[in-house]
Amino acid sequence: MSAMNNKVVLAYSGGLDTTFCAIYLQKVKNLEIHALTVNTGGFSQEEVNKMETRARKLGVADFRCMDVTQEYYQSCIKYLLFGNVLKNGTYPLSVSAERMVQAMAVAKYVKEAGASFVAHGSTGAGNDQVRFDMVFQSMLPGVQILTPIRDLKLSREEEIEFLRQQGVEMNYEKAKYSINKGLWGTSVGGKETLGSREYLPEEAWPTQVTESGTRYLELEFKKGELSSVDGEKFVSPVKAIQHLQALAQPYGVGRDIHVGDTIIGIKGRVGFEAAAPLILIKAHHLLEKHVLTKWQLYWKDQLGVWYGNWLHEGQMLDPTMRNIEKFLEDTQRTVSGKVFVTLQPYRFTITGIESDHDLMSSQFGSYGEMNKGWSGEDVKGFARIFGNQSAIFHKINEGK
Repeated sequence: MSAMNNKVVLAYSGGLDTTFCAIYLQKVKNLEIHALTVNTGGFSQEEVNKMETRARKLGVADFRCMDVTQEYYQSCIKYLLFGNVLKNGTYPLSVSAERMVQAMAVAKYVKEAGASFVAHGSTGAGNDQVRFDMVFQSMLPGVQILTPIRDLKLSREEEIEFLRQQGVEMNYEKAKYSINKGLWGTSVGGKETLGSREYLPEEAWPTQVTESGTRYLELEFKKGELSSVDGEKFVSPVKAIQHLQALAQPYGVGRDIHVGDTIIGIKGRVGFEAAAPLILIKAHHLLEKHVLTKWQLYWKDQLGVWYGNWLHEGQMLDPTMRNIEKFLEDTQRTVSGKVFVTLQPYRFTITGIESDHDLMSSQFGSYGEMNKGWSGEDVKGFARIFGNQSAIFHKINEGK
């Protein structure tokens, strides 16, 4: 890093916290603000335009929106799908995954801008502060990390009052539910998720249920990646995921509340709607159960869980993650075929698969019906040897 300058790249969302940071770092710290919004598939162009207008009114020196949706898929989502990752068997890591990719994009922009400072609006009570800090520490040695909301321990009311004193009058009435949307799902937080008892009401879900009846879907995978929906091929898996999401979300599927352990050691609860991710993970997993061997499936389960947990903990830059990604990618060579899905309001069913790599082949026998690849004597010998150690144990210890 060259000599210190007064440039700060602010990870900017346009909300209250990052608006406070933009004004505070200008007025109190005398820094030049370069606001950066990182789009991981959750912002429309209209929303980006509104954020830019808001940022310009705050007096930032520069505003930029980086669309990293494709990179998000290639560097992260792809492996969450390959690993069938559902944290605690429930949550597809919608927010934690995208935060890592956003932090890395911010770090790259800091280098491009030659800024001496980087700032984010995280509080001291959540996971994101750790994720952003760890990425910046690894990728930006020598760059100072600024976190005004966390350091000043500000309440929402104190932030609003400071902004009013600085002539910033905007409507910061707290929404009843906080929404975070990205390619791999939308998180929903509200008063119900602050405790352990209540479920989110129907009106809290960002996508309302407008579809009825039954719809049948045909999903095609090529080497583990979604390539077509109902025979319609897409130029990229990202487009296929977005198409599936648009079809399935109005059925109200993929909704749930995740309860998990935060990085900082407390329990947390968050609602989410993730129709496409849930359908894809379940469909992909069924296809794998047909085309992979028992031990491929076993080791994928172990490493997929570890990969998801370590990503959630903010450790995407750990070199071990690259090692696991290579293993996961290698397992996908035969994960090609069609998976059939039935959609109904509030539920979906994965009904079956078709694949040239299906190991459930009748030429070797039908489970519980007929064997064609071995004789009865083969099985007698196998059972005697396979159970030999257990039999010896019981004979030696009988009556003792």
